[in-house]
Parts: sequence; C-alpha cells; structure tokens
Amino acid sequence: MSNQNAVETKTDVVLVGAGIMSATLGALLRQLQPDWSISTFERLDAVAAESSDPWNNAGTGHSALCELNYTPENSDGTVDIKKAVNVNEQFQVSRQFWAHAVEQGVLTQPKEFINPIPHVSFVHGEANAKYLRARYDALAGHTLFRGMEYIDDPAEFSERLPLMAKGRDFSDPIALNWSQDGTDVDFGALTKQLIGYIGKTGGKMYFGHEVTNLTQNSDKSWTVKVTNRRTGEKRTVRSRFVFVGAGGGALHLLQKSGIKEAKGFGGFPVSGAFLRCTNPELIDQHSAKVYGKAAVGAPPMSVPHLDTRVIGNKPGLLFGPYAGWSPKFLKQGRVTDLPGSVKPNNILSMLGVGVSELGLVKYLVSELAKNEAGRIWDLREFAPKAQAQDWELITAGQRVQVIRRAKGKGGVLEFGTAVVAAEDGSIAGLLGASPGASTAVPAMLDVLERCFPTEFQGWKGKLREMVPSIGVKLTDNEGLFNQVWDWSSKVLELDSAGASESAPVADTVATV
Repeated sequence: MSNQNAVETKTDVVLVGAGIMSATLGALLRQLQPDWSISTFERLDAVAAESSDPWNNAGTGHSALCELNYTPENSDGTVDIKKAVNVNEQFQVSRQFWAHAVEQGVLTQPKEFINPIPHVSFVHGEANAKYLRARYDALAGHTLFRGMEYIDDPAEFSERLPLMAKGRDFSDPIALNWSQDGTDVDFGALTKQLIGYIGKTGGKMYFGHEVTNLTQNSDKSWTVKVTNRRTGEKRTVRSRFVFVGAGGGALHLLQKSGIKEAKGFGGFPVSGAFLRCTNPELIDQHSAKVYGKAAVGAPPMSVPHLDTRVIGNKPGLLFGPYAGWSPKFLKQGRVTDLPGSVKPNNILSMLGVGVSELGLVKYLVSELAKNEAGRIWDLREFAPKAQAQDWELITAGQRVQVIRRAKGKGGVLEFGTAVVAAEDGSIAGLLGASPGASTAVPAMLDVLERCFPTEFQGWKGKLREMVPSIGVKLTDNEGLFNQVWDWSSKVLELDSAGASESAPVADTVATV
C-alpha cells in the first residue's frame, strides 16, 4: 500500500478478529469450501491476544460437569439440569471437531491445547451439601455425566484435594461432585493452531489492522474499511460474507453495519482478575478444577473456582474471578467503548438493566472495594492456609455481557452467548461471554446453517465426518456417545486405560 487509500480488493469471506470464534469458522470453511478466499483482520499484533489468551480465561472446557450456575435448585429441592445437558452437548460437538482436526492435520500436538483435569463441584454447610447430593442424583445416571461421584467423607476429600484440606475445619460439612473426565483447554494455543492452518491453506492474515466500518452494497456484499494501526494506511475490502468475531468489539461493528437484527442489543462490560499461584509446591498439591457456589444475590459470573491450568505443558494454579469494572469493551480497548455503544434503539434496554440488575451493581461495588486481604480471605474458603506471598494478582480478559431487549422490561442481562445474523445471511457476529470458547464449534455451525442455508445442505456429508453426532442428541443415544467419546478421547490423548478400540466413528454413524 503506497497511499492512504489503497485499491479495493475482493474476497469471499472477511473474518474480523483472530480469536477462537473466527479461527473456528475459518477452519471449518477451509475444509468445506477450499476454493473460497478468506481474509482475517486483527487489530492487535498477535493471535488470541484478548479473551482467547490462556491467562485471560479459566480454560475450563465448559461442559457443565462442575459449574453450579448451570444446575439451579428448584423450590421443591430438586435440581434443574436442562441447561447443564445443553452445555455438555455443545462441548461434545467441539471435542469431536477438535479430534477430527487432529486426524486431518489441521491441529497438531493436542497436549498443547487440551489436557485431562478432573472437574469438581465443592460446597460446605449442611444445606449446600443437601443441594449437591440432589444435583448428583439428577446427573449421575445421565449419559453425558456418567462416572460422576458424590463425596462427603473428609478423608477422601483430603486425599484428592490436599491443598484444600490443609487447615480445614471438617466440623463444617463438605461435599463434592467429582467428574474425572474433565479437561483444561488452552484456547490461546488452540486458536494459534487453527489460524496457522487457515494461513497455510491460502487464507490471508492481517495483524495490526482494525476494521473501522462496514457498509452493505446493493448486491448484498459488504464494503469493509480497514486501517493499518502501525502506518495509518487504509484498505477497502469488498466481501460476500463478513463474520464479526471481535469479542467485546463485536457490538460496535454490528451496530455500524446497520442490520436490524443488531438493534436493541447492548453490552455491559465487566473486567476480571485472578490470583495466580507463584509457589510450585502449592501447585503440585492441587490437580483439579474446583468450582464453588456464588454468594446469595451474586451473578453467575462470580462463581469462585480454584483451577489447575496447563499452559505451555506447564501446570499452574488460578483462583477467582474477582470482578472489576471498566468502560472498555476489550482489555486493550477504549474508555469510550461503553458510552459509544448507547444508541437510540438500545437506550431503553440499557436503562432497564440498570434498574433490574441492582444485585450486579451491588456485587461490583463490593468487589471494587476489596484489597489484598479481602481477596486472600475469599481464597481461604478453598485453601484455608493460603498466604498472600504465594499469589499474585493478574488482570483477566474483558467480558461484555449481552443486554437484550425484553417486552415489558426494557432490557435483560444475559450471561451467555448469542449469534446475531442478518436475515440475508451476508453478515453474522457473536456477542456475550461464558461458556463462549468451549462452544465455539456449535456456535459456528449455527452461523454456517443460518448464513449459508443452500450450501449447508451440500456440506452435511463433510460435516458428519467432522462431527459424527451432528443432528443427534447424544443424551438420547448412549451407544453413539460411547463411540464418539472413546474415539475423541484417544485422538486427543485424553483416553484412560479403559477406553475401548472402535471402528472409525464416521462409518458407524452414517445411518443415524
């Protein structure tokens, strides 16, 4: 580019952002439609530098094995598991795609991005233990939650979680739901491998390039305006399809696109922090992802957890999250992000949330008031002997919770993810946070089905090779679940000694 206004170029697909969502969609398209051209624009100078970075998220591999916010207690004491089952189904889809990608050489060295780590729910107190027993009773016989254990014996607790047992007063009842088959996922490493594959197979990658505007043309294509942040040079790209996978930056671009489907949406930014362990001896005493219960009145994102991480083949330990607040929509965003997102079509939604989510406001105020001693006090619920000198505070990724218009309420805050797609299928984007990255594959399959309905029919055979259970609820098909579980566990190097050898899964389910 020799001048400020470069010659317009054309491409079939523009991916905005080099995070896990764009990487997943791009990798899918490179296999489904290798003749399509793809251009990826990332405003930062690296892949997965925002929410997908391993230190900016907990890497849980959300499958609802341990996250208590997915299994709310009903008024009669029973436990609602519908959301847990749905989240687990979604994660199974991601697992299958990753396994297929390893077999095809799209991904290499699975140990770099996924490792087996038990997922554990932890509570204390008699009432909470009763709830956890009811949760176990509801889930343990379920196909997707097989092998879950209920543990309330202090000796067993101490053997499995020595760091959490040391100094604990067991006169206060404890209980665990223990799932041995959980995983830790380094979404940064996974994203880098997927983006690398897109580049190796002809996709064009532009780092330090920020998409500043989107305008639809009369033929339904999009004119995408891009600025090189290092040089100030500008580029104009004409694309048949645009995916906005820009994390917290997605809302602004979807608003600029003018599509009616984005109207009424708002975003509420919440920053986060974790305590990261600096003492190798303590790290060696804990090997699990242990999720607790959010305080009464606190939002789902506040669920405390003590997490084993595996990053760069090295174990680590995190505790948190501690919520903070910033008007930025990205960790490396702008302080004008929040005020700039307020539009005439979403101001009622935004104001409605301000009234309805007073609990969230109260929670954020209390979190912002915490000092080091307060943070260590929270940690001691999990590790009673925790000392400040063994932990350092790190800033995690910025999350933008979805605010959606709701009849009679102005707006409601949603703690999940939402695919926003234009009716004509020419543009789509993803809003929201957890379970986010863990459900990247089903989310991007949703984008493909909604935006390419004609092509999708022709892709079904190939998609079944990538995700053998596509279109089938594994919860209703134990035989198929066993096949895809054993296959994906072996390929991803997660299998235990008891995993069975089986025929190629795509062949066994062709008639399903």
